[in-house]
Amino acid sequence: MLTGLQGGYTKFCCFLCKWDSHAREKHYVVKTGPKRMSLIPGVKNIKEEPLVQSEKNFLPSIHIELGLMKNLVKAMNKHGGGFQYLKTKYPRISDAKMKEGIFVGPQIRELMKDSNFESTLNKAEQRAWTAFVEVCHNNTAKGFIKTYCT
Repeated sequence: MLTGLQGGYTKFCCFLCKWDSHAREKHYVVKTGPKRMSLIPGVKNIKEEPLVQSEKNFLPSIHIELGLMKNLVKAMNKHGGGFQYLKTKYPRISDAKMKEGIFVGPQIRELMKDSNFESTLNKAEQRAWTAFVEVCHNNTAKGFIKTYCT
């Protein structure tokens, strides 16, 4: 999460050097900037400290579910049984959305309850699907509070 960055207009956008991105007269003239002595990302480009510590921020579980589902479907064999099952289960989703893995939360939860889907996957896809389901169940707000806040 990018906290504290000022709308993408950072002065030192590279975390490896101290290149001043606002120095227009040096663009295309200076090729390298002075190296930073300490490689701590975010130290030079945060103008104001955030109100909440970054360790206490966590992404909502639905964003994690959607991103992982997208990666899972994109990695699936497009001619395999699992992908064909998704096409038959959700016929109203276009082929482009299906290939990109764009699903909504209720579809993902419905698919997690479906035992037929896991049987159509190959061994590698089954391992990935099992890990995905575990992450989704353990990453809910209740699971997060139970694990990290007690």
